[in-house]
Amino acid sequence: MDSQKEKKAWREVKYSEKFLNAFRGLYVVSQTTRHLFIHITSALVVIIFGFYLEVSSLEWIALIFAIGFVFVTEVFNTAIEIDIDLTSPEYHPFARDIKDVSAAAVLLSVCVAIIVGFIIFLPKIFYMV
Repeated sequence: MDSQKEKKAWREVKYSEKFLNAFRGLYVVSQTTRHLFIHITSALVVIIFGFYLEVSSLEWIALIFAIGFVFVTEVFNTAIEIDIDLTSPEYHPFARDIKDVSAAAVLLSVCVAIIVGFIIFLPKIFYMV
């Protein structure tokens, strides 16, 4: 069993490097996610449209949550794919199912974000016309 000193040292390292590890995780996501550029570009387009169409504070909250929802599901999807690649390096139908289900979560979050965008932007666009 670990000594109290080792447990304390592990705990201190964990707390002192928490943010560095999180930023390293973002770096790993940026290096391994093929669709991240599309998500970032889409988010920037939504933000530009939001400023142009002068969305309200509540609409901004909905847009930011929708954008964040997509990014968070993409991060979880990447984590799951890395884990499956590590634990099941050979092809296995269950490993494929797990990867497909986590990709479906990203797809669903994108669909929700699109619906939120339509609810917010379509009335403003139709009002302009």
